[in-house]
Amino acid sequence: MPFDEPRWWYDAPDSTIARMLQPIGRIGGWFAIRRWHAAAPYRSKMPVVCVGNFTAGGTGKTPLALEVARLLRLAGETPIFLSRGYGGNLKGPHRVAYGSDRATDVGDEVRLLARNGEAFVARDRAAGARAIETTVASGGCAGSVIIMDDGLQNPSLTKDFTIAVVDGGRGFGNGAVLPAGPLRASLEFQMPLADAIVVNQHPGASRPGAVLQTLKREFPGPVLAATPKPTEDTEWLRAKPIVAFAGIGNPARFFDLLRSLGGNVVETIAFADHHPMNEADALRVLALAASRDAAIVTTEKDAARLHASMGTLSDLRAAARVLPIRLSWSDGDEERLASLLAAALKRKGQS
Repeated sequence: MPFDEPRWWYDAPDSTIARMLQPIGRIGGWFAIRRWHAAAPYRSKMPVVCVGNFTAGGTGKTPLALEVARLLRLAGETPIFLSRGYGGNLKGPHRVAYGSDRATDVGDEVRLLARNGEAFVARDRAAGARAIETTVASGGCAGSVIIMDDGLQNPSLTKDFTIAVVDGGRGFGNGAVLPAGPLRASLEFQMPLADAIVVNQHPGASRPGAVLQTLKREFPGPVLAATPKPTEDTEWLRAKPIVAFAGIGNPARFFDLLRSLGGNVVETIAFADHHPMNEADALRVLALAASRDAAIVTTEKDAARLHASMGTLSDLRAAARVLPIRLSWSDGDEERLASLLAAALKRKGQS
């Protein structure tokens, strides 16, 4: 279901609502820990690299998963994505067909992943890993490494290397556990689950680098830094005013990126994460753009949800221009991550 995170998670560290909800958060965190320790995880025959996060909401997990896949390919590996398929109807295991599967079937994020390689969705991650193994063994597709999209807290599948991505502007918000704050469980429990952390720098952060430096002091493992960068020339962003819409975990991050690239963003429309656009939404965006004589710009993830749409939704998809992005690494961090991945695969091969 679409999720609209409360502003007080990040804007009000001493929120009365957060204090009232903290007992529920402690109970939820306790159940997460209990579930982890009670599980009997499946160990795949293939190496499993997990890309996850400590918090609910957008941190840039999908771009990082794509970067991990790129680095693995450069090393001669053939990665296959495994996703829960959040926002989709299929429980799986299901091999994603990028040309025909819609976001309502498999989820919006996995459609982006499937555009870049083989992808499977499975609510049961262990069953998904077994399905991948079977498909590869039968010659149905090539694959040598599973990239588990999300699931840092999921105990059903053993990970050989886990990367947690953290928003470089928002960090951990008020530091409380859902629903009192954005954390999925306490940091005391979650931190040891990660082998490395990638801080996704925020173009509009009020204190750039603060989250990165804090984590470098407090996390015992490697802490890397990356920044979202467009994959194409962005001169077109300056051609006319922009109406931007986004239904992602942190829409402000996308709007700030547009501004940092010189875009004249005159209106923004923020939807809940994974929001299924309807005709009224499309009419609203189109009418607003027409009234401001503005271009419409959105994210790749939002465009994925509009795939194969009809009526006004199809009109919106045709009118909206997508800003494709990838992660650009700080000095030496791309090589560091490639070395960490290679070491994890080597350990798996020796086990």
